[in-house]
Amino acid sequence: MCGITGVYSKRNITNIEERIKRMNSSIYHRGPDSGGLYVDNNLGLGHRRLSIIDTRDVANQPMRSNNHEWHLVYNGEIYNFQEIKEQLDYKFITNSDTEVILAAIQEKGINWFLNQANGMFAIALYNSKTKNLFLVRDRLGIKPLYYYKDEKNLIFSSEIKAILESGLVEAKFNGSAVDEYLANRYVRAPYTFFEDIYQLNPGTFITFDKDLSFSEVTYWDLPEEFNMESTYDEDEIARNLDNELAKSINYRLIADVPLGTYLSGGVDSSLITAITTLNKNEKVNTYTIGFEELNEFEYSEIIAEKYNTCHHQILMKREDYINNWERLIKFKDSPLGVPNEIPLAVMSAKLKEKITVVLSGEGADELMGGYGRIFRSPFDFENEEPNKSFYDYFISKYDYVSRDMRDELISTSKKYRKEFDEKIQAEFDKRPNEENVFKFFHKYHVKGLLQRVDMTTMQTSVEARVPFLDHRLIEFSYRDIPYDLKLRWISDEAENKARSFSSNTYSESLDIPKYLLREVSYKYLPAEIIKRKKIGFPVPLTEWFSNLEILAREMLHKADWLKKGAVNKLIQKSKTEARAGQILWMFINIELFRKNYFNKDWRW
Repeated sequence: MCGITGVYSKRNITNIEERIKRMNSSIYHRGPDSGGLYVDNNLGLGHRRLSIIDTRDVANQPMRSNNHEWHLVYNGEIYNFQEIKEQLDYKFITNSDTEVILAAIQEKGINWFLNQANGMFAIALYNSKTKNLFLVRDRLGIKPLYYYKDEKNLIFSSEIKAILESGLVEAKFNGSAVDEYLANRYVRAPYTFFEDIYQLNPGTFITFDKDLSFSEVTYWDLPEEFNMESTYDEDEIARNLDNELAKSINYRLIADVPLGTYLSGGVDSSLITAITTLNKNEKVNTYTIGFEELNEFEYSEIIAEKYNTCHHQILMKREDYINNWERLIKFKDSPLGVPNEIPLAVMSAKLKEKITVVLSGEGADELMGGYGRIFRSPFDFENEEPNKSFYDYFISKYDYVSRDMRDELISTSKKYRKEFDEKIQAEFDKRPNEENVFKFFHKYHVKGLLQRVDMTTMQTSVEARVPFLDHRLIEFSYRDIPYDLKLRWISDEAENKARSFSSNTYSESLDIPKYLLREVSYKYLPAEIIKRKKIGFPVPLTEWFSNLEILAREMLHKADWLKKGAVNKLIQKSKTEARAGQILWMFINIELFRKNYFNKDWRW
């Protein structure tokens, strides 16, 4: 796990080595073990390394192929690199997955490699003979990759701050991102909070030639299948899910450094912890964090005791939360998306004392329908028969800050809303609503969670791995697990009764979200863990509302992206919302972010 940087220009750039060095320094936290650069006239590649596989210096980057044509900087892990290696006739000098990428591309080409690779990755690959540069991102967008392009230059990196540190880019606030962020808690690809700086779309690669002409190729997308079968062998499918999940977790145990797991005490983290401990010879370090006002310590302790882990319980105070807030925005290069990013980051700093790799449960809810209240929206839609399309109905439930509230309070453009509405509405029109919800969560929602997990871990030089987002596990789930085994009614009577209510009332009472995953979990976990209701990762923001109100009045009175008089309206409206604390917190986040990035000249 690492950080990458690069510049490619139509012309010779003054101080290109110094620019790459400054870009590298700005993301030192992503790879404190070593750093390097490669320059070929007007092309520069930079790298910071966090050593995970083959920790020797010979495996440092940038790395070049045996024929000296291909030059690589790469952030991520290829979990099946040993299997790929066995298919190649190449003289290896390292035991790293990095060299396997180079060997595969030299011998069989980029398309062959991407078809074979199971992992998370952001790759910059330069051919010094053809002068072509490839930027590649993994299928789900687990690893970040940002780029800026104008008529003269292409600048890219794992983090936006490094693009700014190149001295070739002016930081311009993208007001259109405000509406996006308030709806989704992050900005969907390809956009960012910076004008002219973009995210590379997941599952794609872009090829640039020496004139910076480019083409984009999508090499992977979500499966076209979606299993709605009503006749099936539940026991067989459960065994297959167990096997697929075990394979995914075992791949992510490959490391030459110490490894552990997050353990909140929910089903997802507990299941990962259980399977990890059963497949590791040494005692596993596990971690949980909470507040005096709100925590789940009793549940994580049950699993830690059952599997005899070396468990670390971290208690966080309100002051710790406030003190880390602005600091973490500077690592993320955007407003924070969810309040638990701060405790996750604090926990990552603690776990770095003992481990370098941590397994995390992101993706389980998207895989199996864990957000029951919104995954049941197709059922509710049929029963309520609202006078709107299913997409409009779904979005009204999904948007974090409502459209009415955003329209009333913010003054910036809503053009991204219009763009994504048209695109997703067209997608929804082609498929059953049940399938639409799952694919929306995999294509959009989970990306915000992945930005969270990358920042909170990499800011303290820790690599996070997410076994529920293994692309083969996702393909298996879409193809082989019927919808009824993801969201299961407890009885026919319960389904009929639910028709008179909304999912806010019946979810987890009349049905069982993530049903098959819970059934598989009985092999590993106590019933009290499996049957308890989902509460997410609690942060007591509503209890801290008075503190947030003071901060909002202090920070937002000059925010030009808000309409006149919006601050008082915002505070009053937030008090009437169930998510009162988080809504106010999100608005404050935007202004904390703005003050740290747009009050200086980055060019040099």
